[in-house]
Amino acid sequence: MNELLWFVLLLLNFVAIMLAFRIYGKLGLYLWIPVSVIIANIQVTKTVNLFGLEATLGNIVYATGFLATDILSECFGEKDSRKAIGIGFFSLICFTIFMQIAIAFVPAESDFAQSSLSTIFSIMPRITIASLIAYFFSNNHDIWAYEFWKKRFPGNNKIWLRNNASTFISQLIDSILFTFIAFYGVFPMDVLLQILASTYILKWVVAVFDTPFMYLAKKWFDEGKIKTTI
Repeated sequence: MNELLWFVLLLLNFVAIMLAFRIYGKLGLYLWIPVSVIIANIQVTKTVNLFGLEATLGNIVYATGFLATDILSECFGEKDSRKAIGIGFFSLICFTIFMQIAIAFVPAESDFAQSSLSTIFSIMPRITIASLIAYFFSNNHDIWAYEFWKKRFPGNNKIWLRNNASTFISQLIDSILFTFIAFYGVFPMDVLLQILASTYILKWVVAVFDTPFMYLAKKWFDEGKIKTTI
């Protein structure tokens, strides 16, 4: 059941990001970045069994952030990709601060949400620190690597190469940094290593499946179907 839901969620994420790009153009990708990092940092607090491994949720939606920055790099350039990273940083910091203040309020007697909110968001500062560090290094590497491979392998027929070559290493950097900073001491080491392995493998799968959507995004852009201004 979990595996089926995972593929459904994967498809829905791809559809959502492509709709955002087609309807809103560059702005849609900028909007997707805060959506992806906020949802991912909530979902990552839940662990599930997937394909025989213990894994955290949030891998899919977080990995689509790399798709968004790769589309920005391919169609608009490195400057726009780096701007998207800045938006992600800002949104995640604001989200964490606001939720910490929210759970600090003394709840009314009729309140039913405080305990659930505390359970989910009390770990958020540590997860946010892990996310910001992993996000900074992995995304900056991804943008650098995409431009590196783009210069050496230009042309639309090589999009698959630069998309995957940049993302595979970036996802590894992200998975190692996030898993150990966020969950070291929270889970036993064997579970931690399972989470690390499953996180990277699942993000790698997302990267493979997102390649056709890279081609579709570039096709729309080349045909003039995408808004290039905000």
